[in-house]
This record gives sequence, C-alpha cells and structure tokens, in this order.
Amino acid sequence: MGINGEVLQLTGPSDRCPSASDASDVRSGYKRTDFGIIPEDWRLLPVRRMGEVLIGKALAVNAPGQQRSYLRTKNVFDGRIDVEDVLTMPMTDAQFQQFRIIPGDVLLNEGQSLELVGRCAMYQGEYPEPCAIQNQLLRFRARAGVSAEFSSHLFRYCQQTGVFARIALQTTSIAHLGGTRFERLLLPWPENEQEQRAIAEALSNADQLIEALDRLITKKRAIKLATMQQLLSGKTRLRGFTRAWRNVSLAQFGKTYGGLAGKSREDFGRGEAMYVPFLNIINNVVLDTRFVEPVRVASAEHQNLVGKGDIFFNGSSETAEEAGMCSVLQDNVENVYLNSFCFGFRFNHEANENPLFLAYYFRSGEGRRLLYAEAQGAIRYNISKRRLLKLPLRIPSRDEQDAIVAIVSDMDAEIVALEHRRDKTNAIKQGTMQQLLTGRTRLV
Repeated sequence: MGINGEVLQLTGPSDRCPSASDASDVRSGYKRTDFGIIPEDWRLLPVRRMGEVLIGKALAVNAPGQQRSYLRTKNVFDGRIDVEDVLTMPMTDAQFQQFRIIPGDVLLNEGQSLELVGRCAMYQGEYPEPCAIQNQLLRFRARAGVSAEFSSHLFRYCQQTGVFARIALQTTSIAHLGGTRFERLLLPWPENEQEQRAIAEALSNADQLIEALDRLITKKRAIKLATMQQLLSGKTRLRGFTRAWRNVSLAQFGKTYGGLAGKSREDFGRGEAMYVPFLNIINNVVLDTRFVEPVRVASAEHQNLVGKGDIFFNGSSETAEEAGMCSVLQDNVENVYLNSFCFGFRFNHEANENPLFLAYYFRSGEGRRLLYAEAQGAIRYNISKRRLLKLPLRIPSRDEQDAIVAIVSDMDAEIVALEHRRDKTNAIKQGTMQQLLTGRTRLV
C-alpha cells in the first residue's frame, strides 16, 4: 500500500499483489493490476475521478442558523438508509446547501469501528424533508457517465472485503476512512456506463430478494408471537379442547440444579467435557447441540450433567427483559454441562408435562410477564431458583400442550427454512458481487 501524491494503490480483496511478469494465469481479454485481474477495457481509476467526495459538517448545538435535519453514521447500514432516528441541528443556509444530500448520493461511514468503517448505502430520498450529513459521513456524488448505483455496490464490496479497513487510520476507539484517502483510492471501473448499470441492476435485484425474505421473516415472527400470546395464555382455545386449565407451580414437577461451579478461566476452551454457552439458551427455544464449547472437568468433581428433557434458564442478565429466557434440550447428549450463569430444571419421572410447551410458555407474553416481575438487581438482574419454583402457572392438559406445541413448532420450522433460504441467497449474492465487480463475469 502506498500513496503517490495523486492516488492510493493497494491490492484488491484477495490481499495479494502478484508480480506483473507472472501472466500465466491471466486469460485473454484481461489484465493484471494492483487491484487484481480485471478486464482489459476496465480502468483502474481514483474514486475522485468518478465522483465528488465530500465529508459532512461538524455540528454544534449553539451554532447560528436554522434547525435542519441531518443523517449520522447511525443512519447508514449496508445497502440501507434508516431514517427512524433523524436529528436536527442549527445550520446556516450556505452550510445546509453545501452539505445537503440528494437522491443518488452514496453515503459512507467515515468514522466507525474497523470492521464497519466505510459501510455505505445509496440515498434514495428515504427522508421526506431535505437533510444534510454530519462530519462522520462521507458523500460520494457520481459524475456524468458514472452509475451511482454501481458505485454503491463497488464501495459495499470494498467494505465487506476489507479494502476500506486496510486504508483506514485507527485511533484508540475508532477507525477513520478519511476523505482524502478515500478519493485517492484506485478501484476498477467499467468504462461503459451501460455495463455499470447492468451490474448494478443484477446486484440490486439480489438485494431486493434478500430484503423481501427479511420482510417475510419479520412478518412470520410477528404472527408467531401473536399466536403464542393467544394460545399460551388460553385466550384462544384449539378446537376440541374445553377442559379448564390448571393452576400449578414448577415445584410440583421437578427440581432445579446449578451450572458449572468453581471453575477458573484456564478450565474453559480445553478438556474432554463440553458445556452449553449462555447465548445458546438466550437465542434458542430448542437448544442447539452443535453450539457447545469444551471445558475441563475432573472425574472427582461434583458437577451437574444436563439431560434430555431438561429446561434451562439464564439466571442473570444485564437487562430484566432478558432474565430467565428459557430453552429445552431435546437430544441425548453425553458429558455436557451447563454454564455458570444459567440453571437447569429436571422433571420428576412421574411428571407428564411437555418440556417444549413450558419453554414456549416462558418465552410468551404471559411467561415473560411473570419472570420480569421476578428479576431483581440494579447493574445485573437475577432470577431466584427458589422463587421461580413457586411462580403461579396456569397451563392446560398434556394433550392440549402437545397440540399447541405442534402449531408453534411448525411456525418455527417455517421461519428457520426462510432464514436458511435468506442466508443461502445472501451467500450466492456475495459470490455474484465478486464475479461481477471484478469483471470475471461480464453482462455486456
């Protein structure tokens, strides 16, 4: 990487700069550059040749001028502008006109964590009022003959593959892309605007499919939560079930047990045993048995092994809303323990309750209301095992539990399938970006 007054050169996403004399792997119609191998009719040009680069305005509450809306790094995501939280600050008319953005401008996070510096999206007029940008955002405005949409995809590719991170200057807590470094950066550009537009259209179509899947997943999750609220509270009954629900407590069905105790930092990350991490319980109603980590447990230690059918609670959290999240183990596992921040509940042999029903119950509005009221603390919120066992629960018969679980589980399975499809589509799109934005696959 080096600066030569006018441009900033560095290797491309592969982080490899082969010798120019080694042309054995360069096929006909392509050439080797400092960015990598690109088509012969593409040019390696500095960003400033393709558009105007401007860094936003540093704002002060007591500055003269009229209150104007402005965007911050918080508003710029990968390929998306979020205008839910737009602030206002005073600016003069001249300042506002200088730093105002228009549809087609590409906004990049100039100051951000190293892995997120340069995160960008094209502004398409998402905010209904005219607005400017603050000083930790960069604005790229494409020149005539340059596709702004293509530029946005090219910059996103550079951010995702670490190109921007390699030119950023890192301070103690934040990395800065830098307007001058960014505008000097050499990137590959098709000379033909038609090809730029074709590439942008293909990648935007992939983005739209991913966004549509995200919206569908969000909708399905909302439907599932509403269904859980109705079925797990007894407000809506399934056809054929009329028997009154029972008033019970967990103490009637079994006992709690603690997670790993007496462990030091050196015990984790090694050993023959495995343990269930805190986040596995927080994030999954059904425990993901692939998400376990090694721990050293001596044969003479008295630690509690987990077992199929156990339900788990995180006993401590930074927020009351996340305290007591419940998960169930539905698989047979060997030599697996629970992390020290969580505790387990094991049913008696004579208990006839569906563990998954109770895991759903404690994640429903009814269950969260009970656990939220029990969360005690200031900096961290804790759930008492003793008090949890005494909580007044209202639950149906086992056959109605099973019927409710079948419906909610089917919804979960549909959401998981959509998430897999979304993730696969996103992986395909990432591969397509590499092919199209380096010219390995041509559309024109």
